[in-house]
Amino acid sequence: METAALMIRKLRLCYQDTRIVDDFSLSLKPQELGCLLGPSGCGKSTLLRAIAGFQELLDGEIWLDNQLLSTPHQHVLPEHRGIGMVFQDIALFPHLTLAENIAFGLTGWPESQRTQRVNELLELIGLSGLNQRYPHELSGGQQQRVALARAMAPKPKLLLLDEPFSGLDTELRGRLASEVRTILKSDGICSLLVTHDQREAFDFADRIAVMHQGHICQFDTPFNLYHEPSSPFVAHFVGPGEMIEAKVEGARSVSSPLGLLTNDKDLGFAPGSEVQLFLRPDDLIHDDDSDYTATLVGKHFRGAHHLYEVRLDHGVVLGCFAPSHHDHAIGEKIGVSLDIEHLVVFPK
Repeated sequence: METAALMIRKLRLCYQDTRIVDDFSLSLKPQELGCLLGPSGCGKSTLLRAIAGFQELLDGEIWLDNQLLSTPHQHVLPEHRGIGMVFQDIALFPHLTLAENIAFGLTGWPESQRTQRVNELLELIGLSGLNQRYPHELSGGQQQRVALARAMAPKPKLLLLDEPFSGLDTELRGRLASEVRTILKSDGICSLLVTHDQREAFDFADRIAVMHQGHICQFDTPFNLYHEPSSPFVAHFVGPGEMIEAKVEGARSVSSPLGLLTNDKDLGFAPGSEVQLFLRPDDLIHDDDSDYTATLVGKHFRGAHHLYEVRLDHGVVLGCFAPSHHDHAIGEKIGVSLDIEHLVVFPK
């Protein structure tokens, strides 16, 4: 059994006399990239502060590389935890060069080792040869990569990232999250990202903990969160979709406004049970050759594709993806077909 790098057990945290996190447990494997994903106020940043050593515990334990860091009665100081942090506020020193910024936490290292570490990190973040540049000479994305390199420089046991991309535009956020993932994997550093952005989480993490009201709803891979959500909250939070009513007909089938649908494994509901069927826009495909039609009642242009809202004959409105060159008018009847490999079903 693989040893956990980070282990959090039954954590309870309070913020200004309000309990924010309750009975929280999570573990990360060595070199794993994890993510805390959830809406504002669910306790993500408070958890990060507790792991870093800036937040007292009401109950529970925090372990890192088999060292007990925090309990209500024991506390290792932040500077002795071997943890690096990257924040939304980049906070590079404007009067220092890139090399000097990255080397700032390497006090006590021999000069030759400091120079070697700085050069290898500049190469890793794609800024090789820019040692003598200053932060103001870089773009926002480049500055964030330098801040990452500075946090990585001392080779921390764990790197914490608190909404580090939220000040950037949407396209750059996604690209930078993927780049940071590649950089951290190359350097083998276990990391935990906090974000409210589902795309950012998917681009970055090996596993994601979806949080709500101080609890983990599901801790899983991006694929499983999207295709096998454990609750309606997780289903809606990680991506678009709609609930429709259905009735269980057999161990693997339900009747619905879309007809009889069959799953690839047992649904876990007794025949006759009234359930909710969750459908995403990629479950319903725009198909000009289909005999089944629906009325287009809404459309959202997304560049490479449209997100259509279509009303079925039974009155149910669902999302439907269509290529961007299939530009239909509101009120038009369009052909649709199902592309469902796995049913997502919840109790009614």
